[in-house]
This record gives sequence, structure tokens and C-alpha cells, in this order.
Amino acid sequence: MAGIPAVERALRDAAPHQLLDVVTAAMKDQYGATGVELRIADYGMKSLQSVEFGPLAVEPLPLHDSPQGRVFGAQEPLVVRQAPGLVAVHMPVTVRGDRMGVLSVTLPEEQYRETALPEMQHVGAALGHEILVAERDTDLFQVARRTSRLTLAAEMQWQLLPGRSCVRPEFALGGHLEPAYAIFGDNFDWSASRDRLTLVVTNGMGDGIEAALLSNLAVNALRNARRAGLGVADQAALADQALYAQHHGERYLSVLLLEFDLATGAVTAVDAGSPRMWRLREGKVERVTFEAQLPLGMFEETPYVSERFQVRPGDRLLITSDGVYDTPSPGGTGYGERALARSLAATRLLPADQVPRAVLHELTDYRGRGPLEDDALVVCLDWHGRAALV
Repeated sequence: MAGIPAVERALRDAAPHQLLDVVTAAMKDQYGATGVELRIADYGMKSLQSVEFGPLAVEPLPLHDSPQGRVFGAQEPLVVRQAPGLVAVHMPVTVRGDRMGVLSVTLPEEQYRETALPEMQHVGAALGHEILVAERDTDLFQVARRTSRLTLAAEMQWQLLPGRSCVRPEFALGGHLEPAYAIFGDNFDWSASRDRLTLVVTNGMGDGIEAALLSNLAVNALRNARRAGLGVADQAALADQALYAQHHGERYLSVLLLEFDLATGAVTAVDAGSPRMWRLREGKVERVTFEAQLPLGMFEETPYVSERFQVRPGDRLLITSDGVYDTPSPGGTGYGERALARSLAATRLLPADQVPRAVLHELTDYRGRGPLEDDALVVCLDWHGRAALV
């Protein structure tokens, strides 16, 4: 498509609410498209919501049992014959491994050719990147993501997240939170540089807006320390001081901090509370334990000490909050480590970004119909390592 650079320029120059209009015009001009639709995954990762007409004005599509859902899950394009003479081309919209949604283009069958698919996918990728930029200036895409109203605490927590997944040659990771529309204090954060990946999982005490405020303070204190070049032990100490200065020990927060050396797989860790980690290595699931240290903000100027361990290519790490492993069944039995180990083994063939949702789905079946009594957070990381790339 000779017009790809022109489309990219048009997307960069367009107002945030006109991005889909630019893509629609390009598809009509190049391929005679009769329809273009963008659907974005909702916060609960259960449906695909139409962007063009706003939330719920167009029927949501399930992530299961729909062509678009199949594309979203497999991350592969799909061409489906529609009415006589028409085909629909469904393509994933994904940015650096973070699955956003699906772009669908309906066009005359005689206009479609396989060589056009990479060109159309390129436009879809450019659209995804521009959506990330546009979200600074419009609510359009965030409104489209919701099937119902978020609580204020949930709004704050989702805005705090770096994304739901990230993929680089050395690793792939994904995370998810439940209840998606009413999350309280659990959160995760990550940052990758040329040489390091820092992964943080937090579990704040309390519920509602107070838990969300506590998590916001802690995560931003940790980011501030990380961006100042401090190691994970000093990051924990700085965040601990910030929380204690604000709450004087009345409110505190559990955290697991992990810093990965991307070249060697050496990991520096600080375990300050309740998030727990399991490892799947060569088919064997085992709990990874650390020296327990005090949660952040419990006492003034608590010293924190880092520990080290090693990850190998092929390792999968699963981190959960207590809202997962302590969740009771209808009979009162906690989900526990055995169930988590079984779940980790059962999802071993899924990509990292799909594992958290699968584990939380199993948790829903385990607890029955009752609502979650606490936030439930799952983060999964697959380690490939640089050695595997040689």
C-alpha cells in the first residue's frame, strides 16, 4: 500500500476522536471497504466493545464464541465470508504485546487479496499506537472499555496500571484484577529498560477509596525511587517512609518487588507482605519463598534487605495476592497452594498474558456464585532470557 506513510501521517494529525474515521477512509479508498469497526476489550476481559458508537449502543461481542474473540485470543488475523460477495477481515490490535482489541474490515470479495493482509495489519498497528497517545486527550476509548460503571476506587486503580501485558524478546508478562469494576487496593506495576525489568505487585489494606489512595501513594513512591536510580531495597524503604509519614502506621501495604537482569536472569527481590510467587520449571510447580519483611508503612524507617535468585529460560512465574489463595469455597475451604499449583500446571500451554484471566476464571468456579470478599490479583511472567535468542 503506497498510502501507508500517508495513513500514518493522517493518524498522527487527526483529532483523538477521528482516528477510526481516518482508518475507515483509508480502507474505503484502498480496498473499497463497505464497513470498518473497532472493538476494544472491556476491563473484565469478557467482551469486545464497539468504539464507534460508544458503550452498549452496539451489542457487545463475547471473547468466546465470536470470530473477533477468536482473533483476540489467538492474535492471528481471520478472514470470514459474510454475505454473498463480501468478506470480513478481523485483525488484532496489539501494542508491544498489550492486547487492546480487534479491527474488522468488510470489503467486496473481489477486492480482497492475501497480499493486502499485511498492509491492513500495518494500519491496524498504527491505529493501536495512536490510541495510546490519544487517551491522554480523550475519554472515548476508556469509556468504550466498560460494560458498566467503574467504582471510583476501580477508576483510580486502572489508571495506575502500566497496561495488562508486555512482551519483549527476553520475557512476556500479563496481569489481571478482579472484581474488575470494583477493585480496591491490589495493583501491579512494571518498567523495562535496556538491561532491567522491575516488577512490583502490591496488596493494600482496606477497601474502597481509602485502599485505592493507599495504593496510589505507594506505587508512585516506588516509581519515584526507581526513577531516581535506587535499588529495590531502597525503593521499599522510601515508599515505607512515604506511607508512614502519611498514615503513621495506621494503614500499610504489602509488596513484592522483583528486579530482573535481562542479560543474566539474576533477580533481586524484596518481600514485604502477602503477595506470593510460584514457579513452573520443567513441568514442576513449586513455591518460591523469601525472608518475610514488614509491610510498607507499618513502622517508621523500617530497614529492608534484598535477596537474590535465578530464573532460567523456560521458567514461568505466577504471583498472586491473598485474595486468590485465601478465597474460600462455599464450604469454607481456602483456594490454597495445591489449587494454585494445579491451575499453574493446567495453564502451562497458554501465553503469559492469558494465564491471569484463566486462573481467575477457575477461582470464580471454585468460590461459587458468591462475590469476592477481597481483591484478587494474578501476574504471570514467562522468562525467555537473552541466551535463548543466540
